[in-house]
Amino acid sequence: MRIIGIDPGLRNMGWGVIESHGSRLSHIGNGVCHSEGRDLAARLLSLHQQLSEVIARFQPVQAAVEQTFVNRDAVATLKLGQARGIALLVPAQAGLPVAEYAPNAVKKTVVGVGHAEKQQVEHMVRMQLPGANPANADAADALAIAICHAFHAQTAGRLAAAVEAGR
Repeated sequence: MRIIGIDPGLRNMGWGVIESHGSRLSHIGNGVCHSEGRDLAARLLSLHQQLSEVIARFQPVQAAVEQTFVNRDAVATLKLGQARGIALLVPAQAGLPVAEYAPNAVKKTVVGVGHAEKQQVEHMVRMQLPGANPANADAADALAIAICHAFHAQTAGRLAAAVEAGR
């Protein structure tokens, strides 16, 4: 199963694509979409176009997006929410199921601690995806989101199989 993880951001939207075969994970690609344009609409359009190109190029079958947190700056939170809308819209337009994960859930799944530092997340991403060289912290976070989804999808699959076997 090919999964794209997306770390939403208005300036930098991280993405990471992995392949999941049971418990085996492999790195396919990662990078960052940098918004371009002077006004918000142009920046959102830029992110939409770039993320659409990533999905067309790597052909994932599922997507996972990090949920946003609310910070003290309401304007910044609103802008991040708009970028997150792009992160949800693009895979949905491509017909992909989209899962959402809280930042602490991603960190707990990948690192084992819900309040892990960015460096710890990147280190564990490199450990779990040999050969992966994340473009930056946003790309590392996106790969972590994809790993989190792979783990949860695998667990859900085992649960469904157990329920089916019990019938």
